[in-house]
Order: sequence, then C-alpha cells, then structure tokens
Amino acid sequence: MMHADCIWGFYLFLSLSLRWTRAQETNYTRPVFHCGGDLVAEAGFVGSEGFPSFYKPNSRCTWRITVPEGNVVTLSFRIFDLEADSQCQYDYLDIYNGHSNLVQKLGHFCGTFRPGALISTTNTMMLEMVSDAETQSRGFVAYFSGVKPYVNDQQFCGGKITKAQGEIKTPNWPDKKYPPGTSCSWLITVEPDMVIHVRFDKFVLEADTYCRFDYVAFFNGGEKDDSRLIGRYCGDQAPEPIITSGNTLLVQFVSDLSVTSDGFLAHYTSIPHGSQPPAPTTRYVSPPPPEPTKRPTPNKPVRGRGQDTTGQDRRVVVTRPDGKRPVPQNPLCARACKREGNFKSSFCASEFVITGTVTSLAPGPRGTLIVNTSIINSYKTGRLTTTQDEHIVSVKLISKCKRCPVFRRGESYIIMGQVDEDGRAIVEPGAFIASYKPPQHKLLMNISKQPC
Repeated sequence: MMHADCIWGFYLFLSLSLRWTRAQETNYTRPVFHCGGDLVAEAGFVGSEGFPSFYKPNSRCTWRITVPEGNVVTLSFRIFDLEADSQCQYDYLDIYNGHSNLVQKLGHFCGTFRPGALISTTNTMMLEMVSDAETQSRGFVAYFSGVKPYVNDQQFCGGKITKAQGEIKTPNWPDKKYPPGTSCSWLITVEPDMVIHVRFDKFVLEADTYCRFDYVAFFNGGEKDDSRLIGRYCGDQAPEPIITSGNTLLVQFVSDLSVTSDGFLAHYTSIPHGSQPPAPTTRYVSPPPPEPTKRPTPNKPVRGRGQDTTGQDRRVVVTRPDGKRPVPQNPLCARACKREGNFKSSFCASEFVITGTVTSLAPGPRGTLIVNTSIINSYKTGRLTTTQDEHIVSVKLISKCKRCPVFRRGESYIIMGQVDEDGRAIVEPGAFIASYKPPQHKLLMNISKQPC
C-alpha cells in the first residue's frame, strides 16, 4: 500500500510541476503516457505506455528527445520495472545517443534495478522499448533535461580531442571535489591504425555496487557508432589500464546531485595496433636485489589425511584420538546437504539475497567451487562486490563445498549467503538455494519490505 501511495504522490508532483509534450498529456488527475512520440523541451518526463498500469504485450515504442541547441541530454530514471532476464531478451529498454538506432547505444536495460544516469553527446537522445507476448510489468518513468557541459573560468569538462596523447580529469581537479550535477563527454580520436591506452593516476568517485550515481564510462568507438561499453567505474579502486579496439574512444563522466569526491586524473596515449602499451614510469628506482644466498632445503612436512586445513598453518598434522575415520579435507562437506530455514528466516539471516543465472563453474582451493553468476535481481547486497560488463551485472560466488548445494550451469537460482571481509559472496552447504521462477520475484520483494 505504501508503494502505491508513493507512486500516486509522484504523479501529483508530475501533474503540478511540468508542461507535457506530444508524448504525454494530462487528464486533470494524472499524466497519461503514450507509446512513443517526440519530446521537444528543455526538460520533462518520459514514461512507458499507460504507466502505472502494466505496459502492453507485443509492443515497440520509440521516444525521440530534443533539447535546445548547445546542450546535451541527461536522463535519470525515477521508477523502473520491466520483466527480468539476465540477457534482457524479452522486455527491454534501449537508449541511443541520437535519433536513430544506428548510432551509439548508451544502454540496454530490463528487470527492476534502476539504471544510473545517462547523457548524450548532442542535444538528442532516443528511447526504444520492446515487449514480448508473455510477462508484463509496470514499466518506467524517467526525467530528461538539457544541460551544458560543466564550464567555469578555470575548468572545462569534456570536448573533442585529436592529440596523440593527453589527459582527462574531473572538474576542479586537483584543488577540490568535483561538483554535483555534472555531465562530461570526451571524444578522443587518434591516427588510423592506432589504438588508445588509458591509465589512471588518481581515482576516487562516490562508491556504489552498480555505479548508479557517480561514474565514468568508456566506449569503444565514437558518437556515430553502435559502440560497445568497455566498462563503467566508480569507488576508490582505480580501474586497470584500458585499451580500445580502434582509434576512437568515448569517455563519459556523470555525477548526481548528492555526494561528491576528489575525482580522477587519467592520461592517455596512442600506440600502434597490436603493440604492447608502455610501462608506467615512476620516480622511485628500487635498489638492485642482493646476491642470492643458498637457502637450506627444508624438510618436507608430513601431511596426514586427518590434517586440519582450516587454520593458518596448513602444515600442522591433526590426528583423531578416537581412531575413527579421519576428517575430510573440507570439513564442511561432512555436514548434511540440507537447506536450513525458510524464505523469511533465511532472508533475514543472510547478508546478500539475489536471483541469478549460473554462467560458469570452476573448482576452487580446498574443495570449494567458484560459481560465476549473472544477476537477475538484487534484494539485499550489503558489502557484496559485483562486476559489470556492458548491461550484465555479475557476481563470483564461493561455494564452500563443491558438491553441496548443487549448482548447474545455465540454471537460475534464488541465492542467499554471507559476505566475507573482502566483499566476496560465500555459500555454505546449509545456505538457502532454490530454483528461481519469475513469479517468485514478487514474494522476494514483499519479504524485502518486511522487518526482520
């Protein structure tokens, strides 16, 4: 009920505060969203057809946004609810950097996780939403506005660069934090047969598991290409050096209206295609290593089958005084492979709760199993570390016993577990793991709203 009240309150705000364009009208009670249209305005809202009612099946809607010349388009989502699928094959929303699906695609989204802000490099943007004949949801509402790249007397953010090498940095660097509400877009083009190598010297952006609020994104190709996302980054861990596949790189930096940080400084250089990037230079030269000395050969420790491998020193031999069968290498595997708790109790006891599809399985150390999973929906994440590749968000799970619980590649699961101090997802034999079906999404959403 509270969720419905929030939606209707949101509509009242829309009705009172905005003038509607051809793609949206007002019937004196709430805004009415149509299937596509031309939105020509300095700012406004765009939403799926019939929102908040469920969108129609077998539909394709296209919205073309145009803001005044000299501005770029920023798009931020307020509500997002499309049929969930790890590959976004069925119902999805595509965002393009212009009025055509032949230009660069800025995003491909589905599910219930609200995407981060997006910006164009010109004064136009296009949204295209597709639905199939099966499951429908409530759709989306997003706010668009025309803004100028951040400029003041000392700093300029973004632009077209054709130099063979240079730097990119956030506004106000290095004197103070970057400002809120910033949108920057750099288009770097170097000589043909060259590629672009980017290395970060400093990197501190607002942290978020999915980089929704402040982030920098890198795209192979330029504004007229359907270029592929290299990566989207945030937090205080500098990305690994980036190398493009061609001679054009698009870099976009976005900050929202809340938390700001120090920002980043990155240097780029052009190198021949297929060559190795230059090694980073450093002012400190380490002294030459001392002459090697002959080390005594240690005695090889005796490892018994009863050895305890859970402590820090794995060479200690542990014997069983009762003479019974020795403890297996991974003691957790001796536990009964039985799920503990129900939906609610396990949800509350777990540090993360997700639904996802297993993409790969690999044996890990000491009888563990590494389970790479693409996330369908997240209900509880805490300190969980995830990775994002284009539109797919993934997590690496560590199952403490490779035979329990059972994971199969290509299958989708509800997964609940703990998070270690390094942000890794840990699944023990008694963890709540169950096959996932889309109707269970509503059950998990309801549980996530209840107090534990």
